[in-house]
Amino acid sequence: MSKFYEKVAYRDTEEDIQSQKSVDKWIFGLLLIVIGFVPLIVMASVVEVQSPMITNVGALTGGTKGDLFTHYKALAVLVITVLAGIMFLAKILFMNGKIRKTKLNYAIGAFAVAIVLSTIFSPNISIALHGQYNRTDGAISWLCYLALFFIAMNIEYPKKAIQYIIYATVPFVLINFVIITLNFYGKDLLQKSWAQKLFTAFLPEGASLSEGSALLGTLNHGNYMSGMFAVIVIMFLAKSLTDKKVFDKIFSFVMATIAVFIVFMSLSTSGFLTIVAMMIFILWIALKNEKKVIAFIQIVAFCAISVAGIHILAGENAKVWDETFGFFVSSNPYKEEATVLNKNLFDLDKAYASDNRFELPEIAPSGVGAGSGRVYIWTYIMDLVKERPILGYGLDTLIYNFPHYNKDARANLETEAVIVDKPHNMYIGVLYGTGIIGFIAFLAIIVFIVLNSLKVIINGRNKLVILALSVLAFLLQAVFNDTLPGTAASMMVIMGIVLINNNRNFVEN
Repeated sequence: MSKFYEKVAYRDTEEDIQSQKSVDKWIFGLLLIVIGFVPLIVMASVVEVQSPMITNVGALTGGTKGDLFTHYKALAVLVITVLAGIMFLAKILFMNGKIRKTKLNYAIGAFAVAIVLSTIFSPNISIALHGQYNRTDGAISWLCYLALFFIAMNIEYPKKAIQYIIYATVPFVLINFVIITLNFYGKDLLQKSWAQKLFTAFLPEGASLSEGSALLGTLNHGNYMSGMFAVIVIMFLAKSLTDKKVFDKIFSFVMATIAVFIVFMSLSTSGFLTIVAMMIFILWIALKNEKKVIAFIQIVAFCAISVAGIHILAGENAKVWDETFGFFVSSNPYKEEATVLNKNLFDLDKAYASDNRFELPEIAPSGVGAGSGRVYIWTYIMDLVKERPILGYGLDTLIYNFPHYNKDARANLETEAVIVDKPHNMYIGVLYGTGIIGFIAFLAIIVFIVLNSLKVIINGRNKLVILALSVLAFLLQAVFNDTLPGTAASMMVIMGIVLINNNRNFVEN
């Protein structure tokens, strides 16, 4: 009789293992959709905005407003998170699945609680819950990011998982390269009637895109394009260095080159600085490579092509130089010097009435502050944090709490009319949104991820090094950029995968 029960128990265990593998396979498929498909979604939507302010400033008013980039991305992330969550719970509850025992779980739980509490006690609850209509980066999205991260670190992956993850980004690279190249050379995709029909397919009757709308890429802004494609550059460049097959090396190298051209045409410095900073890690991977000479030749070739690309693109638009080497060099050889009129000829700052002379008040000259105005924004955000330090204001609510129209805005943001809607920094955004409690928990998660990624990179021969480098690149560019459903969801999945460095399919050479 005892032998019979042992056989039944063995059979049940085997069935559970097979069921777990099947569920993990389906979950992994959903995660690949988050990584490869969600960032590509561009579809116009109409949203009814309830503004917490009474104002005549268009960006702060409520009413019917349109969005092209984030609404359906966020909806896709939410649906996938729910599906993956149901599968994961079924695996744990009915298939004897296990959750990794790690101190990181406490930080994840604490951060989730902080997000919920900061939303409940936010002065702008509805905004904190959903986020701004054209960003959708509120509590719901962040809880989805966190859930995807947790699920990703608690499933098993197939042998070629890393290849699947990297190749899932290929359509993202190629499609955005076509879109941004058309935009860069003045042939914007939204000028095509078929593209307008495609992107407005779900709009209600009578609604349409604003006249003069332009499409830089499938992400909201050049800042996000620059930052995310810098991550892609590092990913494919690292893969090119570690690939053993010639075809794979060439393909990855070409994809890295295409991605770096996207960074340049995005006209934003964040991606360029991220690539420059990450080159020290790329050099380390080359040093650990069995074929060091070939690896270093690849790096030199990549740098040479990048410099040539900047030269070609800057000839078309001098701002390419400003947003790359212009960060380090003040002069721009591609920009024609404008003739400056002598202000004293006109005395524009003086007025006369009869024999009386009046001096007009001095107005700060128009200019751009440190970090393209980011330091100015961060300074005022820190003042806001002092007023609500414990739980913050709720995620993605900055536009309704930032002190706009400051006297020093003109000197830092070119004009005092600029409405600041985001912190331009993921870490400061979390501090502002969730307060000190949430920030400490979030920082604990980031430290854990960074240390784990560095461990993988120092080893240098682990297959996971490609994703580890990508994670560090993302966390670095996040110093200059915020999160969005099209960027954070996919990267949080990859962060979760990087933590599975004891999976035999990842650690084998």
